[in-house]
Amino acid sequence: MRQTDPLSRTTSRKRLSVAFLLAENFTLSAFANFVDVLRLAADEADKSRPILCDWSVLSDTLAPIRSSCGVKVTPDTLLRRAAAPDYLVVVGGVMNDRSALNPAERAYLQARAHAGTPLVGLCTGVFLLHESGLLDGYRCCVSWFHHQDFVDRFEAVQPVSDQIFVVDRDRLTCSGGHGAAHLAAFLVSRHVGQNAAIKSLNIMMIDAALRGEQAQPGQQIARTPRDALVKRAILRMPQNIETPLPVATLADQLQVGRRTLERRFREDLGQTPAKIYLDLRLDRALLRLRTTPDAIADIALASGFCDGPHLARTLRAERGFSPAEYRKAQARRDDDLPTVGVLLNQTG
Repeated sequence: MRQTDPLSRTTSRKRLSVAFLLAENFTLSAFANFVDVLRLAADEADKSRPILCDWSVLSDTLAPIRSSCGVKVTPDTLLRRAAAPDYLVVVGGVMNDRSALNPAERAYLQARAHAGTPLVGLCTGVFLLHESGLLDGYRCCVSWFHHQDFVDRFEAVQPVSDQIFVVDRDRLTCSGGHGAAHLAAFLVSRHVGQNAAIKSLNIMMIDAALRGEQAQPGQQIARTPRDALVKRAILRMPQNIETPLPVATLADQLQVGRRTLERRFREDLGQTPAKIYLDLRLDRALLRLRTTPDAIADIALASGFCDGPHLARTLRAERGFSPAEYRKAQARRDDDLPTVGVLLNQTG
């Protein structure tokens, strides 16, 4: 029996129909970026008429749903009255006790999955899909920022955290942010046409559609990498800080030779992968020295060093000071900052 690719399906209603489930404290930017691509692709110019695409926000009560920034979105369709969409998109947000879907929404999500509707997880929506048992056996995309949270929560799963989105059969997952716009453009291109996808992104002042394997923006380093392979390698480094990966292992994961990886780093950044990795670990240690009261030995272990003396020696050699000296300098700097009252007196 011939199987149909769920990404190539069309409907008699529209070329593309999308329904959204918004978790409490959902990420507004991920939702807005995704739905705006649909809106702009659905009509001429930016008239916003749902001609080629339609979209709806589902809920069991139609009560406004609060986003993580405080702005509320009011659903327009009750779950029990919702028509089967081409895609059901789950938008996650701040991960806390109030970020989960309610039982009715979770049941609807599972029913749609059982019926064969492709599911999309935006931002931490991938957490909600996995908690609902709907990502078993699938590759999934998680932002590098939430990588460790995901691994800690789902120990047997290793997510993809060096791409902006991942399409695995009828599961589509996205790191969030502007990646949501690119995933939406991917669907628009498949169902409505490439020109519609390009038009949407151009109106949103996004230069071009990115493929899913495009590297996520990651932790800042002194020079911005341009080479896609280098970007993906650097994204993997913060995911393995406590136990740093050997460069050969990193190269194996990226399916290139070690010498190739080192050559690409030197050509792009003028540094070896090992040096960039060390700088990221030292930056992580300095952040914790600056923002936590943790013992230096604990910070050393959390940053991939054997012990406190190992961190101290390396920090002295690379940056010219010890962990204790850095903390003292930070304390003096904080003490020298004027108080709010002093500032008010100076400006009043």
